[in-house]
Amino acid sequence: MDGWANPLALHLRTPAELATADNIARWDALARCAAEPNPFLESWYALPAQRALDPDGELAWLVLEGDGIMAGIIPLLRQARYYRYPAPNLTNWVHGNCFVGSPLVAAGCERHFWRALLDWCDRHAGCGLFLHLTHMPLNGPLHSALLAVCAEQRRTAQPVHHEERAMLASPLTPEQYWQAALNGKRRKELRRQASRLAEAGDVRYEREDGCTNVEQWGREFLALELSGWKGREGSALAGEEATISLFLHALQGAAQRGRLERLTLRLDGRPVAMLASFICPPGCFSFKTAYDERYARFSPGVLLQQYNLQLLERGEIAWCDSCASANHPMIDRLWMERRPIGRINVAIGGALRRRIFRVMVRAETRKGKRT
Repeated sequence: MDGWANPLALHLRTPAELATADNIARWDALARCAAEPNPFLESWYALPAQRALDPDGELAWLVLEGDGIMAGIIPLLRQARYYRYPAPNLTNWVHGNCFVGSPLVAAGCERHFWRALLDWCDRHAGCGLFLHLTHMPLNGPLHSALLAVCAEQRRTAQPVHHEERAMLASPLTPEQYWQAALNGKRRKELRRQASRLAEAGDVRYEREDGCTNVEQWGREFLALELSGWKGREGSALAGEEATISLFLHALQGAAQRGRLERLTLRLDGRPVAMLASFICPPGCFSFKTAYDERYARFSPGVLLQQYNLQLLERGEIAWCDSCASANHPMIDRLWMERRPIGRINVAIGGALRRRIFRVMVRAETRKGKRT
């Protein structure tokens, strides 16, 4: 690229190489100047996730770098199946506790990153028939740059899934937003529930963003989540040592970098609702929330989300991604804006491989129209 003594190039790096102090510093610098924030691909989250969830080292960590600067990073995985179908592919690594799949790329390097990545995929496709990009935001500079690069290279890029999840992005004050989002009857009911909760004991709202008592807060959260429906269904973080480790290490790493905000609603000192968010200006990500189901009649999770609307008063935060599934029964009723998220399949390799991919695209497109 212009202005660089040594052109940016894509290199394959091992987790051990990435975990050195110098590379973590470069990685953290990349996160601060990223075209789109993605906390799930920052060093403090991605490295604990790799250690916990990729013990066999199956990931390929691709890093765009030059002149001692890290300008982009993405973890790729080779998989033998495409959902139910035996169609080998390369895919960005997204696990059950990763809610955004976009690469971390320095602002201004978006097209250069996609050209380098697609060239690498062409040369290292192996058995892979295409590149499958999942959990991709569809309204930002990375998506636009990907489409532009594919167009200039006459490379097929086929969207195969689209959904919209709740987000918070408004010039309104917290009180104005609350009134716009909920009708008068619902607001009155929530005021009644808040009053009844206060009658049950001492109610206190807490907001913490420092490094004090992070592990204690994390373990309180794990116990609270485990006590609810996620514990009964086996999807709670505390259900496996790997996810316990990931959660606690990520909280510590985020807090050390000023990326963590913790909200707690307490009754007589006991948590009845908790929320961990990652602060990544200009964005914010609601990572994990839990509530005590014994107090469900008071809607503690909703009351904590009302308190969370103070985000609207923070000048450095323009929006917050709920990280929730589409049509979520709680947050979709409280947050009025939506963030489009989707999956995209991209052609890679030589002429024969691309012809096979085009046939697959037509078959998948026809199936989508029928359904």
